[in-house]
Amino acid sequence: MDDPYLNELRDDFQGYSNQLKKLKSKLLKTNSPELQGKIIKQIDSIANKMENNQKQSVKVTKSRIKERKSKSKR
Repeated sequence: MDDPYLNELRDDFQGYSNQLKKLKSKLLKTNSPELQGKIIKQIDSIANKMENNQKQSVKVTKSRIKERKSKSKR
């Protein structure tokens, strides 16, 4: 299904994934407990954004499928 909004959500998710990879690398390289704590908070924040993104994606997909079914019944 090619939908501009779903494509945007997919792109956002990919961006979050790339950010997580960078933060993971930073986390593994640092020895500072303070910096590790900050990085972990950032990772948690991004993980929450990813979860919300996925929930929204599921809602939109279900809505689009429902729209298609109602159009095909007409």
